[in-house]
Amino acid sequence: MQIEDIYGELPILETDRLVLRKLSLEDLEDIYSYGSNQEVSKYVTWDTHLSSADTKQFLDFVLQQYENKKIAPWGIQYKENGRLIGTIDFVWWKPAHKSAEIGYVLAPQYWGKSIATEAAKTIIKFGFTNMDLVRIQAQCFVDNKASARVMEKAGMSFEGVLRKSMLVKGSHQDIMMYSVLKEEFSAWL
Repeated sequence: MQIEDIYGELPILETDRLVLRKLSLEDLEDIYSYGSNQEVSKYVTWDTHLSSADTKQFLDFVLQQYENKKIAPWGIQYKENGRLIGTIDFVWWKPAHKSAEIGYVLAPQYWGKSIATEAAKTIIKFGFTNMDLVRIQAQCFVDNKASARVMEKAGMSFEGVLRKSMLVKGSHQDIMMYSVLKEEFSAWL
């Protein structure tokens, strides 16, 4: 299994409340809405979008990734209103090691509704059943308790704190590491 095998045509994934799909230029306004919110960008590696030009630059990058069959995010579309409310993706995938890492971001008005957990479980399942993964991990800043809770609810186990392991926005951050293994995932199917 190679990256191009999945990202050559990123599949649409569906849950009861969500459609995980490719992003498009039509999503610019929705992405800018949450990307420009400082509470959203507080715990991520990217800077707050200061204008829609920042969002357009992000979308251009993602569309180029799709075109080149490289790792790129799924948009999280909320079925109830059709809005794009976030993204989720495999931040990296090492096919030779059968391991990958997920990351996600969600508009604040959808926080606390288990939406990020629903999306995370969906791509975890996809990773184990379609990408031949053995390990899927996720990380968050130690202060991001909500993201840690998402990982726990998605079936991931806390592995420890990686002290000052990431330089983000000029400051070294302590990172909490979580993971789930294929055999653990199979047990809760």
